[in-house]
Amino acid sequence: MKPITLEITILAPMSKVWELYNDPEHITKWHYSTDEWSCTSAENELVSGGHFKYHMEAKDQSFGYDYQGVYEEVMDKSKIIYRLDDGRQVWLSFDSIDANTTKVTKIFEPDPREPEQMQRDAWYEILDRFHKYVENY
Repeated sequence: MKPITLEITILAPMSKVWELYNDPEHITKWHYSTDEWSCTSAENELVSGGHFKYHMEAKDQSFGYDYQGVYEEVMDKSKIIYRLDDGRQVWLSFDSIDANTTKVTKIFEPDPREPEQMQRDAWYEILDRFHKYVENY
Protein backbone atom coordinates (compact mmCIF):
# COMPACT_ATOMS: atom_id res chain seq x y z
CA MET A 1 0.00 0.00 0.00
CA LYS A 2 1.28 3.45 -0.81
CA PRO A 3 1.34 6.17 1.87
CA ILE A 4 -1.83 8.19 2.51
CA THR A 5 -1.66 11.99 2.58
CA LEU A 6 -4.02 14.18 4.60
CA GLU A 7 -3.99 17.98 4.78
CA ILE A 8 -5.90 20.48 6.85
CA THR A 9 -5.70 24.26 7.15
CA ILE A 10 -6.13 25.69 10.63
CA LEU A 11 -6.93 29.31 11.40
CA ALA A 12 -4.31 29.73 14.11
CA PRO A 13 -0.67 30.77 14.30
CA MET A 14 2.01 28.12 13.88
CA SER A 15 3.20 28.35 17.51
CA LYS A 16 -0.30 27.61 18.84
CA VAL A 17 -0.83 24.72 16.41
CA TRP A 18 2.54 23.19 17.32
CA GLU A 19 1.94 23.51 21.06
CA LEU A 20 -1.56 22.03 21.02
CA TYR A 21 -0.46 19.19 18.74
CA ASN A 22 2.42 18.14 21.00
CA ASP A 23 1.50 18.98 24.60
CA PRO A 24 0.20 15.84 26.38
CA GLU A 25 -2.40 17.88 28.28
CA HIS A 26 -3.93 18.91 24.96
CA ILE A 27 -3.39 15.60 23.11
CA THR A 28 -5.86 13.88 25.44
CA LYS A 29 -8.55 16.35 24.39
CA TRP A 30 -8.43 15.67 20.63
CA HIS A 31 -6.54 12.46 19.75
CA TYR A 32 -9.44 10.08 19.03
CA SER A 33 -11.58 9.55 15.96
CA THR A 34 -15.18 9.30 17.18
CA ASP A 35 -17.20 10.45 20.17
CA GLU A 36 -17.36 6.82 21.36
CA TRP A 37 -13.62 6.95 22.07
CA SER A 38 -11.28 9.00 24.24
CA CYS A 39 -7.58 9.47 24.78
CA THR A 40 -7.20 8.79 28.49
CA SER A 41 -3.49 9.56 28.79
CA ALA A 42 -0.60 10.86 26.74
CA GLU A 43 3.16 10.84 27.19
CA ASN A 44 5.31 12.73 24.71
CA GLU A 45 9.09 13.13 24.64
CA LEU A 46 9.31 15.35 21.54
CA VAL A 47 12.98 14.93 20.58
CA SER A 48 14.73 12.72 18.03
CA GLY A 49 14.91 9.29 19.67
CA GLY A 50 12.14 10.22 22.12
CA HIS A 51 9.11 8.05 22.77
CA PHE A 52 5.41 8.84 22.76
CA LYS A 53 2.43 6.84 23.99
CA TYR A 54 -1.25 7.79 23.85
CA HIS A 55 -3.77 5.45 25.44
CA MET A 56 -6.97 5.21 23.41
CA GLU A 57 -10.04 3.68 24.98
CA ALA A 58 -13.68 3.11 24.08
CA LYS A 59 -15.85 5.16 26.45
CA ASP A 60 -17.77 2.01 27.38
CA GLN A 61 -14.36 0.53 28.36
CA SER A 62 -14.90 -2.47 26.06
CA PHE A 63 -11.57 -2.00 24.30
CA GLY A 64 -8.38 0.05 24.57
CA TYR A 65 -4.95 0.23 22.99
CA ASP A 66 -1.74 2.25 23.03
CA TYR A 67 -0.78 4.35 20.03
CA GLN A 68 2.97 4.57 20.46
CA GLY A 69 6.30 4.90 18.76
CA VAL A 70 9.63 6.69 18.51
CA TYR A 71 10.50 10.04 16.98
CA GLU A 72 13.05 9.73 14.20
CA GLU A 73 13.32 13.46 13.43
CA VAL A 74 11.92 16.59 15.06
CA MET A 75 12.42 20.04 13.56
CA ASP A 76 10.89 22.64 15.90
CA LYS A 77 7.61 24.03 14.59
CA SER A 78 8.02 22.55 11.12
CA LYS A 79 8.44 18.77 10.83
CA ILE A 80 8.05 15.52 12.76
CA ILE A 81 8.88 12.02 11.52
CA TYR A 82 8.10 9.04 13.70
CA ARG A 83 7.85 5.29 13.51
CA LEU A 84 5.00 3.43 15.15
CA ASP A 85 5.73 0.31 17.18
CA ASP A 86 4.40 -1.82 14.30
CA GLY A 87 7.10 -0.38 12.00
CA ARG A 88 4.96 2.02 9.95
CA GLN A 89 6.30 5.53 9.40
CA VAL A 90 4.43 8.85 9.75
CA TRP A 91 5.52 12.25 8.42
CA LEU A 92 4.06 15.54 9.66
CA SER A 93 4.72 19.03 8.37
CA PHE A 94 3.52 22.33 9.77
CA ASP A 95 3.56 25.19 7.25
CA SER A 96 2.78 28.79 8.12
CA ILE A 97 0.50 30.22 5.43
CA ASP A 98 0.39 33.62 7.14
CA ALA A 99 0.55 34.95 10.72
CA ASN A 100 -2.78 33.33 11.63
CA THR A 101 -3.04 30.32 9.32
CA THR A 102 -1.19 27.00 9.45
CA LYS A 103 -1.38 24.03 7.10
CA VAL A 104 -0.79 20.62 8.65
CA THR A 105 0.10 17.73 6.34
CA LYS A 106 0.18 14.16 7.64
CA ILE A 107 1.47 11.30 5.51
CA PHE A 108 1.27 7.79 6.92
CA GLU A 109 1.93 4.26 5.85
CA PRO A 110 -1.37 2.39 6.15
CA ASP A 111 -1.70 -0.88 8.00
CA PRO A 112 -1.94 -3.59 5.31
CA ARG A 113 -4.28 -5.62 7.54
CA GLU A 114 -7.00 -2.92 7.54
CA PRO A 115 -9.09 -1.39 4.72
CA GLU A 116 -7.36 1.69 3.33
CA GLN A 117 -10.48 3.88 3.24
CA MET A 118 -11.29 3.06 6.87
CA GLN A 119 -7.79 4.17 7.88
CA ARG A 120 -7.98 7.33 5.77
CA ASP A 121 -11.33 8.23 7.37
CA ALA A 122 -10.22 7.51 10.95
CA TRP A 123 -6.94 9.42 10.64
CA TYR A 124 -8.75 12.33 9.00
CA GLU A 125 -11.34 12.39 11.81
CA ILE A 126 -8.51 12.74 14.34
CA LEU A 127 -6.88 15.52 12.30
CA ASP A 128 -10.22 17.30 11.92
CA ARG A 129 -10.92 16.97 15.66
CA PHE A 130 -7.51 18.58 16.26
CA HIS A 131 -8.39 21.36 13.80
CA LYS A 132 -11.65 22.11 15.65
CA TYR A 133 -9.93 21.90 19.04
CA VAL A 134 -7.28 24.46 18.04
CA GLU A 135 -9.71 26.90 16.47
CA ASN A 136 -11.98 26.77 19.54
CA TYR A 137 -9.24 26.82 22.20
